[in-house]
Amino acid sequence: MESPPITTATATETQLIEESAEFRTLRRSFRNFAFPVTIGFVLWYLLYVLLSSYAPGLMGTRVVGHINVALVLGLLQFLTTFAIAAWYARYADRRLDPPAAAIREARGAVVHAPREAAE
Repeated sequence: MESPPITTATATETQLIEESAEFRTLRRSFRNFAFPVTIGFVLWYLLYVLLSSYAPGLMGTRVVGHINVALVLGLLQFLTTFAIAAWYARYADRRLDPPAAAIREARGAVVHAPREAAE
């Protein structure tokens, strides 16, 4: 498959895109997802750190055999990371990528998506 020629945006073209209502809506959609999820994850991580520092008795409580609360919460940190990544990928595919493609198409494919550039 032959890829289309890559065109670059001048400063004024980029500025026009950034000032468009479609781009502002796209950016708002991204922020409405990213900021609350990021804040939630950071709070969840800080809870883990604070519990590890100030509640060693709770964190040392055994759940099953040699597995304690600290290990369970630590593994949940990894699970949460992967779940958020999958959630964001699905959100981006449904809510961010279609408007971004429309903006690129309307502007003559001036801006290229990372996935398209990698293909």
